[in-house]
Amino acid sequence: MFDKIIVAVAVNPNKASLFTVSERLELLKESLSMYGKDRVEIDSFQGLTVQYARSRNATAVLRGLRVAADFEYEFQLAMINRHLDQDVQSVFLMADYQWFFISSSTVKEAASLGADIDDLVPSCVARELKNKFKDNCRL
Repeated sequence: MFDKIIVAVAVNPNKASLFTVSERLELLKESLSMYGKDRVEIDSFQGLTVQYARSRNATAVLRGLRVAADFEYEFQLAMINRHLDQDVQSVFLMADYQWFFISSSTVKEAASLGADIDDLVPSCVARELKNKFKDNCRL
C-alpha cells in the first residue's frame, strides 16, 4: 500500500506516558527492525501531526482502528487535519479481530498486576513492561 512508512512518536508534554520518548523510539526500532530502514523509519515530532507530515512530504497519515469508538475519535482528527492541509489524506486500517480488545491502558494494567502479556505485545515491549513493574507489582 505504501513504499515507505514513517512511524512517528508524538511528543506530548501534557500526557504522562509510562515510557519516555527515547524509550518508545528504541522499542519501536527493535520491534520493527525486521522491515529494514528503507521501508520503515522511526521518528518523533512535536506539534500537529499534519504539520509533521507536510514537513516529511508525506501524503497520508495511517491510523489503525479497533472498535467503533476509535473511528469516531479518528474521524474527528481526520476532519481537522483535512481542514489544515487538504493534501494530506487520512487512511484507516482495521485491526485484526484478535486485537480488538487490546489497548495500551489494559496491557499496562495487566502487566502491573503481574499478568503474562507476552502474546499481547512484541517481546521487547513485554520485557520492558516487566522491568517497569518488577518492583511495584500489585500481586
